[in-house]
Amino acid sequence: MKRRELLKGAGVLSIVAVVLALCGNLGDAADPTPVTVLITYHSVSGNTERMAQGVAEGAKAVSGTSVVLKRVGEVGADDLSSSDAVIVGSPVYFANMSGEVQTFFDNWSLKFSLFQDRKMRNKVGAAFATGAAVSAGKEFTILGILGAMLNNQMIIVSGGGGFGASATTGPDSPGIDEKELAAARDLGKRVAEVAAVVKRGSLKSSSPIIALTAP
Repeated sequence: MKRRELLKGAGVLSIVAVVLALCGNLGDAADPTPVTVLITYHSVSGNTERMAQGVAEGAKAVSGTSVVLKRVGEVGADDLSSSDAVIVGSPVYFANMSGEVQTFFDNWSLKFSLFQDRKMRNKVGAAFATGAAVSAGKEFTILGILGAMLNNQMIIVSGGGGFGASATTGPDSPGIDEKELAAARDLGKRVAEVAAVVKRGSLKSSSPIIALTAP
C-alpha cells in the first residue's frame, strides 16, 4: 500500500514538474528577456555607418531588444556598463581598425576604468568591418576588435560570416549592397538572441531553486 502511494505521489510530482517547465517556457515566449544592444562605429565615407544601421535593424527584429546606435566618440562609460551586448564596426585602415576605434578601446581602461574591474565581463561582443578591396584586411580588423573584447572577458559571437559581418566598398563594388546588409542584419539578430539567452540564464542562476521530493 505504501509503495503504491509513493508511486502515485511521484507520478503527481512528475506531472507538476512538466507543467511548471511548460509554463516557464511559455512565459519566456510571452515575456521575452529585455536586453540592450550597443552598436558603435567609426565612419568617414558613410559605408560603415550604413552597415551599423543594418546591424541595428537585425537586433531590433528580436523581441524585447533595445538598440543604442552611436559613433565611438559619442560612447560613454554608462553606455557600455548598461549594455548587455556591444557590437563594434570599423573601416579598414592599413589592414587594421581605425585609430578612432583603437582609441575607443583604449578608453575602456584609460578613461572609463572598465578594464581594471572587468566590468565588461560576460557581456556579448561582436564586430563588423568595411574595406575598399576584397583582401583589404577586413578579417584582421574584425579579429583585432574581437581580441580587445576577449581581453575584457566578453563572450564573442559571430554571425553574418565566419568572424562577423563585412562589406567590400571599393570602385569595383561601391557602397553597401543588399547581400552585405543582410549579413549585417544577421549579425545584429544573432547577437540580440544570444544576449537574451545569456541574460536569462544569469537571472535564473540567481533565482531560488525549489526542490520537489516525494513523501
